[in-house]
Amino acid sequence: MPLLALPAVFMRGGTSRAIMFHQRDLPERAAWDPIFLGAMGSPDPSGRQLNGMGGGVSSLSKVCVLSPSDRPDADVDYTFAQVQIREAAVDYRSNCGNMSSAVGPFAVDEGIVRPNGETAVVRIFNTNTGKIIRSTFPLVDGRAATDGTLAIPGVAGTGAPVRLDFLTPGGATTGRLLPTGHVTDWLEVPGLGRIEVSLVDAANACVFVRARDLGLTGRELPDALDANHTVLERLQAIRRAASVAMGIAPNEKAARAIHGVPIIGMVAPPMDAPTLSGEPIAAHDVDLTARFLSNGQPHRALPLTASLCTAVAARIEGTLAHQAMGPASGGAVRIGMPSGILTVDADVTQDPAGLWTAHSGAFYRTARRLFDGRVYVPV
Repeated sequence: MPLLALPAVFMRGGTSRAIMFHQRDLPERAAWDPIFLGAMGSPDPSGRQLNGMGGGVSSLSKVCVLSPSDRPDADVDYTFAQVQIREAAVDYRSNCGNMSSAVGPFAVDEGIVRPNGETAVVRIFNTNTGKIIRSTFPLVDGRAATDGTLAIPGVAGTGAPVRLDFLTPGGATTGRLLPTGHVTDWLEVPGLGRIEVSLVDAANACVFVRARDLGLTGRELPDALDANHTVLERLQAIRRAASVAMGIAPNEKAARAIHGVPIIGMVAPPMDAPTLSGEPIAAHDVDLTARFLSNGQPHRALPLTASLCTAVAARIEGTLAHQAMGPASGGAVRIGMPSGILTVDADVTQDPAGLWTAHSGAFYRTARRLFDGRVYVPV
């Protein structure tokens, strides 16, 4: 079988990894899917992606495509692709917040952007959501710094901080911060009945459900959730019903074909909880507890765009995320999750007419180039 060789960089961004391409090195957009599937080793019925660069979990089956931007408000255009593992499908409907942290350093190191001084500020236009992300990070000799003291939950060691500011993140998927106009909705879910949810769209569209309404505490770790097929099936059914309610899919059948959005998460009040590292979380150190699925799999940390959406939702009075909040209040929301605690800034206001607006959301990640060269794809 002949192999197509393409220049590529493999990077970690936050708690995800992806193949990074220059758009100039790829064919026309219509030909991307088979290239990305072949590069990742999908579809793989075994779910391991051993014949490609994927790692068998959604956070390790990603592709980023970059090019210089023609927009006056952006330096680089960034398209994110979520490559399915067992299916021959690539989803472009959502963005990945974790991999967004790798975009600025890639753009600088590859010469797309040439900043001066000790700090880079790269304006990123995410084509998936139509939103601007501002990436700020230190430089060393004109290249993105990698050494630093920032530790993030789920990643061993420390690195240089990358600050991501998501500007006006509301309506990234549906065009509205509250797609139904309500802070809570009741969905009629096949096989489950009526369940209360909050449908919020900031950075990515999300559907929030109470963990206790599914018979859970909210402190369950990913392996326990992965073994609970009944709960996973119910969460997917809720996600599909939410997709229709938010206007993402016209019906339940169409919703089954949309894997990336909405992202579904369970929220619960602050509580003592275990983590994957074995270091427990104390209830007084967090403002709420959350568990999310990513492309049907329990996420081992949190999808970063979903974290931002959670923080925004927590600032909107009446949502399930807001109801789960503990007594602490402030600009930053501390979310307890399987890998530790994630802190997200969220600037949200309500006008006199009752309309909620998400002005920005921000958090810190680390990123690192792992290797570069060529990726070989069956053609």
